[in-house]
Amino acid sequence: MTRRKGEVSRADIMRKWPHHAALAAEKVRGIVNKEAVRGFADALSVAPRPYHFRRDDADFVVFSFAKPEERKPWPMTVPLGR
Repeated sequence: MTRRKGEVSRADIMRKWPHHAALAAEKVRGIVNKEAVRGFADALSVAPRPYHFRRDDADFVVFSFAKPEERKPWPMTVPLGR
């Protein structure tokens, strides 16, 4: 797999931002929702980019945090296994 110079890989995200919160993709979809969620996340120790996954025909967006106390207010919609 190739990536652009300076781009954070998923392995880097897992290593440097080990605390994750998964939100249903429809809660982040759309300009208003995306800006609201991203504005809140940017004030915290969130990874520079979220990643996505699909489980049981549902799409999720995962935000990763460096500090566990910043992850707690976020709803955990699905358990994330490693």
